[in-house]
Amino acid sequence: MMPGSLLRPARSIARFVVVALAVLFARVEAGELYVGANYHPHDSDPSTWTRDIALMREGGIRVVRMGHLAWDSYEPRDGEFAFGWFDQVMDLMQQAGIKVILDLAVRPAPIWLHTQYPSIDVTDANGVRLYPNHRYIEDVGDPNYQRYALRFAETLVKRYAKHPALLAFGIDNEPGDGPISYSPTVKARYIAWLQAKYGDVDALNRAWAGQRWSRRIGDFQEIGLPLSGTIKGSPERVLEFRRFVSDEVSGWFNRLLDTVHQDAPGVLTTTNMWYYSPKKYFDYAPTAYAGKIARGGCGFYPGESLHQNAGLDSALFGMARIQYENTTPFWCVEFVSANATPGAIRKAAYASLFLGNQLCCAWTWQTMHAGEEQFLEGLVDWDGQPNRKYDEYRRIADEFRKIAPYGFPYQPHADVAVAFSFPSQIASSSFPESHEDQAATAFSVPLHRNVDTRIVDLTLSPLRYKLLIVPGLAIIDEASAAKIREFVRGGGTVVMTSYSAILDEHHQVFQTTLPGRLADVFGIRVASYEQTPWMNEVSRDDAHGNTLHVSYHDVPRTVESPRFDVIEPKGAEVIGRLTGLDRDYPIVTSNHFGAGTAIYVGLPARDGLLDAVVAESIDKLKIGTGPRVPAGVMARKIDSRHVLYLNIEATPKRIPLSGSARSILHDRKYAGEFTLEPFEAEFVETE
Repeated sequence: MMPGSLLRPARSIARFVVVALAVLFARVEAGELYVGANYHPHDSDPSTWTRDIALMREGGIRVVRMGHLAWDSYEPRDGEFAFGWFDQVMDLMQQAGIKVILDLAVRPAPIWLHTQYPSIDVTDANGVRLYPNHRYIEDVGDPNYQRYALRFAETLVKRYAKHPALLAFGIDNEPGDGPISYSPTVKARYIAWLQAKYGDVDALNRAWAGQRWSRRIGDFQEIGLPLSGTIKGSPERVLEFRRFVSDEVSGWFNRLLDTVHQDAPGVLTTTNMWYYSPKKYFDYAPTAYAGKIARGGCGFYPGESLHQNAGLDSALFGMARIQYENTTPFWCVEFVSANATPGAIRKAAYASLFLGNQLCCAWTWQTMHAGEEQFLEGLVDWDGQPNRKYDEYRRIADEFRKIAPYGFPYQPHADVAVAFSFPSQIASSSFPESHEDQAATAFSVPLHRNVDTRIVDLTLSPLRYKLLIVPGLAIIDEASAAKIREFVRGGGTVVMTSYSAILDEHHQVFQTTLPGRLADVFGIRVASYEQTPWMNEVSRDDAHGNTLHVSYHDVPRTVESPRFDVIEPKGAEVIGRLTGLDRDYPIVTSNHFGAGTAIYVGLPARDGLLDAVVAESIDKLKIGTGPRVPAGVMARKIDSRHVLYLNIEATPKRIPLSGSARSILHDRKYAGEFTLEPFEAEFVETE
């Protein structure tokens, strides 16, 4: 029985008009920081809702995200909608002054829909149709699925668009997650997509190198899907199919967005945009650059350690590659709770502010009692009693209320960009190091120097930066190459790392000098690559494995890499060499092109070398950094008078001040300096 069968009907919402929405929008502008929680009222007895909401108010929870993964709680049978239970939850939230992010739970689809339309089911690469035992086991490109999902979304949006508790609609959840389907209906749609793209099989065969291994296509109906069990097809065909999957997922996501914009014009939208899931990674950049999502959002999961920062770097990189170059506030619609070390959640919450976050929404409010996450701990235990994580979120809420009026959410001002590319990520999956991993390292290098940095798509970005890092961008099409060329010619500095510019847009290796389409810009020829373990067999300094010794501007460094590029300078200056092998090898070059500089690093992105190259460029280009602080401290001027500090390490740090300052967090004065304790945050107003 649905909870709604026990509850009173919904109040009429006809009286809520545009004026109410205008008030709502005013509440989400500058000067606001939100602490919230993901809440699942359909998982609990209605008698617990009032208790939960009272605890939320006491704990400083101002936003709840609800509705995700719950389609059949609203539509238990085809066309039979049950909203009474949720009407009461929305009204209770409104009475408590708590705002709601209402997710449109179009995935997973209800079992009844799978039963009616088996074509919605996912078919694995062996041809086995999968029963939907787990979430996201549906083919979102299937027309039957889309028809019903849009009907559900439209019904939900029209019912709650003007409810005064509504803060935003969430568009799907983790749209890049879930397995790819290899069903006959997917194949038919793929063939139609290829026909529209290429027109005739001759063009298709040229793009796919059909002559290789006698794989020419004579008719479009001969096309198969490029995966059979564990056997993949040629890289050209794998990339093509993943582009098709990306187009379908992206197209469906945008169709859902358009429906919301049509039925609820002006209402905010957000999502947990996990587009880079390894299962069904798709190209989100066009949607991000179109500004169709009002608040970029993600699940922020830096791990549960207080001392280790690799997970924090990864979570911040995840934010940046969802936000791209948008200047709107960011919302972490899911935020770590679980068994995080005491203090780790607070540390992560403050770290997220440096990238413009406005919302930390705990995943989850209640500790789960059923399903796959039944032991995933929330802010209250199984019996509804608050735990230490509840207390930590309450502290975050109290502190965020103190600092919010002073320039938050922060707006990054970046002079550094890191290029990121969907096709390069797919292409690099067979490389020793993926484009994604290189981009993450490239992003963390300026981050650790308190330099604001943006993730950019080369084909869509205006590239208004001083420094552009191109980390393992394997595929370079003509448009991307032209962007880099003009960026450097106009006075910019580009730093490109190994595995870049080796493939054209069809995933075929350039038959011209590498880096493809850009060899003259960098003034080099990348001849081939060598494998480090075998080259170390002739090492002059007894190096082993992947160890390489580098001399950069005559300063020795040690890095690890399974490969290195063989670089022949063609006008570029050699500023770094590999030493100790059978001979010295150029490994870092710098070339003047137009009014700018093109630097090539013949290794993948590595902290041991890339940080030195980037640091030198930051100094030369006079790129602004955060306030002067010791290593291990994040710091930014939020506005002209206010500075946020966060110590992410286990040792106290002495923070210099140019004069005196007042702590907004602790209401005390500092003169000349202060000590920032391990894992502590401070927010000061300078005098």
